[in-house]
Amino acid sequence: MSGRMHDHGLFIDGKSKPARDGATYESINPATGEPWARVAAASAADVDDAVAAARRAHRSGVWREKSTAERSTVLQAIMAGIFERQGELAAAEVQDGGGTIRKANTADVPATAQTFMHYAELIAAHTAEEEQTEFVPVPSRNIIRKEPIGVCACIVPFNFPMASAAWKLAPALAAGNTIVLKPSPHTPVTALMLAEICSAAGVPDGVVNVVTGPAPEIGEALVAHPDVDKIAFTGSTKVGRRVMETAARGLKSVTLELGGKSPNIILPDANLDGAVRGALFGTFFHQGQVCESGTRVLVHESLYDEFIERMIADARDHLVMGDTMDPATTIGPLISAAQRDTTERYVALGSSEGARLVHGGRRPAGFDRGYYYEPTIFAGVNNAMRIAQEEIFGPVVSVIPFRDDDDALKIANDTLYGLGAAVWSRDEERALRLARNIDAGTVWINDYHLLNVRFPFGGYKQSGFGRELGPWGLAEYQQIKHIHVGEPTDAAAKFYFGMLLDD
Repeated sequence: MSGRMHDHGLFIDGKSKPARDGATYESINPATGEPWARVAAASAADVDDAVAAARRAHRSGVWREKSTAERSTVLQAIMAGIFERQGELAAAEVQDGGGTIRKANTADVPATAQTFMHYAELIAAHTAEEEQTEFVPVPSRNIIRKEPIGVCACIVPFNFPMASAAWKLAPALAAGNTIVLKPSPHTPVTALMLAEICSAAGVPDGVVNVVTGPAPEIGEALVAHPDVDKIAFTGSTKVGRRVMETAARGLKSVTLELGGKSPNIILPDANLDGAVRGALFGTFFHQGQVCESGTRVLVHESLYDEFIERMIADARDHLVMGDTMDPATTIGPLISAAQRDTTERYVALGSSEGARLVHGGRRPAGFDRGYYYEPTIFAGVNNAMRIAQEEIFGPVVSVIPFRDDDDALKIANDTLYGLGAAVWSRDEERALRLARNIDAGTVWINDYHLLNVRFPFGGYKQSGFGRELGPWGLAEYQQIKHIHVGEPTDAAAKFYFGMLLDD
């Protein structure tokens, strides 16, 4: 994918097309700071076109009236199409988003394909209708139907653009909906490639549409559009509030997966090798640009100094910053100069608050191009500091001491967020007691970042609501209808008519 500028249009009604006004913008490779792709820049008028195409497709029944077996077959074909284009998709993901090729080939592409395969399997075994017989007050058949909601607006972030798109596209398609997908303006390309793969796999025209561009009006127009029935948004809590406020005017169905400030608790009986590596992986994977990153490492006071020393040593010896297309590289750049500037401001803030900067905290030498920043470790942090309370979305970790399990739980839950958490201990029951009392949608024990397409993911508190993945994710794209079939048809059998009608 490298070596020349690549051009991409919007994807509307089964076709790649320019924006109505011909506007384009450049996607910047975060590793170089230079453009690598030119993409159509949509306006509100293009959003209207995309929503109109999705609405026509929904009303026609071209997708929602297909059997679950037919939809399953198409989803399997999408999965196969993703693997057929793995090299191309991985290269685009790296150049668009600044992740490493190691991450793209190990996580991004397989996770995207597996999501479509999971929903292919789930919908194949799915019962669209269930029936029960009732005898009170009179005999009746009762049919419970699971139906598609309609036109779904799916808005995804820059950190995992392809996998996040799949988390929304796959269940929405499995349920029979039509979609307008809006990727982050930083990472538009793989979303457009996924739309092409969907079309080639047999998804009818108008069912999957993609609008790209940097203008804030695109998201506003999509969320507020009267012909959009559901909104699925992944992004910051600040923008999530705006999405919810806008959607409330139309009483639209909404799911939100938002920010986090996740606690990663190291109990005194933890396996230190695993816990130290887990703390580094939990924070610095994808340069800390992960919503459920364990950016607050809570360490028992008896281990605190040793743990920090081992974190510093492993960060120095085993985190490899470099060319994102080199398989040896494990740390790439941040998504943009603005994100790097934000990280720098928080590092300065942490020092001014009294935290001890013990590793990193600067732009690395020898990386004059791109938006690189060193993995950064703060010790001596208390949970009231802003670096412990506010989402940085960069490679910065706060290491916080605790006295006992109750203290750890108090610190863990002292946050506006509730997306992820972890506990490290050799005593599984002890870890489970903590896990059951942490206010978070996902809690790992002796692990981190392991999300499985078969199990639910979502947040508590200001980390959002609703769930993605598994049957819970499918249910977010379905609405429930009850059909009552009265068995007696004559008026005399319907004694309850007498509440209104006199004999």
